[in-house]
Amino acid sequence: MSFNQDLDEHGAWRKQFALRLKLLSEWLTDRDLMEAGVRERLEQLHQQVRDDRIMVAFVAEFSRGKSELINAIFFANYGRRIMPASAGRTTMCPTELGYDPEVPVCLRLLPIETRLQPQSLLDWRNAPDKWERVELDVNDPRQVAKAIQKVAEVRRVSQHEAESLGFWNDELPEDNPPMGTDGLVEVPKWRHALINLPHPLLRQGLVILDTPGLNAIGAEPELTVSLLPQAHAIVFILAADTGVTKSDLTIWRQYLAPQDGEIDARLVVLNKIDTMWDALSSPEQVDLQIAAQRTDSAETLGLQPSQVLAVSAQKGLLAKISRDASLLEASKLMDLETALGQGMLEQRRRILRASVSRGIQLLRQETGQLVHTRARDLVEQIQELEGLRGKNVGVIRQMRLRIEQEQADFDASGAKIQAVRSVHLRLLKDLFSLLGYTHLRNEVSALARALKQPGIKLGVRRAYNHTFERLGSDLQRADKVAGEIQSMLEGSFRSLNAEYGFSLQPPSPPQLQQYARDLEAIERSHLQYLSLGNALRLAQPEFAERLARALISRLRVVYETAVNEIELWNKSAAAQLDAQLRERRRNFTRRIEAVSRIQQAAGGLDDRIRELQGQQADLHVADAHLAELTEHLLTQPQEPVRDTATA
Repeated sequence: MSFNQDLDEHGAWRKQFALRLKLLSEWLTDRDLMEAGVRERLEQLHQQVRDDRIMVAFVAEFSRGKSELINAIFFANYGRRIMPASAGRTTMCPTELGYDPEVPVCLRLLPIETRLQPQSLLDWRNAPDKWERVELDVNDPRQVAKAIQKVAEVRRVSQHEAESLGFWNDELPEDNPPMGTDGLVEVPKWRHALINLPHPLLRQGLVILDTPGLNAIGAEPELTVSLLPQAHAIVFILAADTGVTKSDLTIWRQYLAPQDGEIDARLVVLNKIDTMWDALSSPEQVDLQIAAQRTDSAETLGLQPSQVLAVSAQKGLLAKISRDASLLEASKLMDLETALGQGMLEQRRRILRASVSRGIQLLRQETGQLVHTRARDLVEQIQELEGLRGKNVGVIRQMRLRIEQEQADFDASGAKIQAVRSVHLRLLKDLFSLLGYTHLRNEVSALARALKQPGIKLGVRRAYNHTFERLGSDLQRADKVAGEIQSMLEGSFRSLNAEYGFSLQPPSPPQLQQYARDLEAIERSHLQYLSLGNALRLAQPEFAERLARALISRLRVVYETAVNEIELWNKSAAAQLDAQLRERRRNFTRRIEAVSRIQQAAGGLDDRIRELQGQQADLHVADAHLAELTEHLLTQPQEPVRDTATA
């Protein structure tokens, strides 16, 4: 299948999952099983699948046909080019294409001057009024294409301003843009572009990142240390006739080469193979030349030959628009789409479904505990009422008094349960302080100062090492505190189960080790800037300031994600205890009501026992159906979903 077909299938699974989750939610609500912890878990699963994004980053030096490749893979159905890909200047700023139904269909552009201000790119994303907005008419491909041409706009500025913006360095003359006779140089007009377009693939969670050339990549550290490392696949485009040039190799080594232990989701594309179609050479000879270029490129970049593909984006786009099957086959474009689908997309799908599977198992466990509690209470009530057969009014009255006394004793035990909560909250406060933004900012402050010092930064590598050692140590301490909380929960829950007959089970503890791996990835992405080749760039105060902001911005995302996981863990434990407290209080109320009915009517005992037995049978059926519904969430969609929750 092509990448488009694979993504369609993935999108169908996500839609089916959302519908099945909705049916499960309604079913739980109808059976009074929608406790706070269960609702929290359902919302997390829904958000996890709804907000899942698959980012494919396209990276290349200028004039490699990158934008044309994006047009050919994703926008041929428009019948024309959408991304600017004509001869001359194309994409000048990092451009993200995605779809958010909460945002108008438009192009948003962040002025390049924002580089001179202290906010990070992440901060600017949360300030929509600072972006220039251009409306897009999805029914007019020509208007869309014309509007998106703005990503190619430039400004002419003085050398001093170009230096402040990060596009000029006297120590790196080969990277500087050419200066005009008027003493001005061209720089991108925009720092970043966001295109919100209801394209079928973008609707399904695809995000396309179109990056500019080497000079612009290096000038925006937040792109290389945040966006590119988070991409699920990177497509690096070369020219088929030249292979790996010096500037291509610089981009690869500094920003794209996979690190040890990193899942390698990189594809290299030798584009413009049509330039090698030579009337004086046989097709076999051309194929041999292309194969040799693929082998040489793979060896130069340290990749497997299967990771280097040769295509003609321009011929592939033309073939799709004109529906020319033979030209499409000759372009080899479908080979690339298949590699994207079978490699990157399938890998992403496995990760998402494994994560969702874990969430569903926890949901099943939490809901199952509630069903078990109710089933046990029903058994106790039936046994209690069975013991009243043949007893006189005095015995029944005595039983009511006993139940009321049990209820009073249970209500008086609230202090002990509150003590458990207090210890839990105190330890949680310590945990949140270790992962809070204030603590993070303090830990990174020394590194930020080292980066902002003027001139060559000889000690900055040491500052990076010390900072990440401290962050790693903090994460280990947080993991230890989480372990202490988990042990306390297990002990407290065992005690409460023994004393009050609860069926509390401590939730699975947060997996903080994964965030240690995130820290390692962030450190690796930053260390590329400490190489000798980047020493001069790093000496620029403005660049170092942007690098420091990019660091704290990305670390903040990691820490916030960790805190969110801890909060869910805490809510799961608290909600479970609250649910069983409520069930116990309801149980006391039901028992007193049952005895009252028996006191008032001679036949009330048998009627109440039959009523409870009917509830037992219903609960048994509900438990089996719950297992069926949760299992159904993980199955692949084969046909339209039917409303199975009414069973």
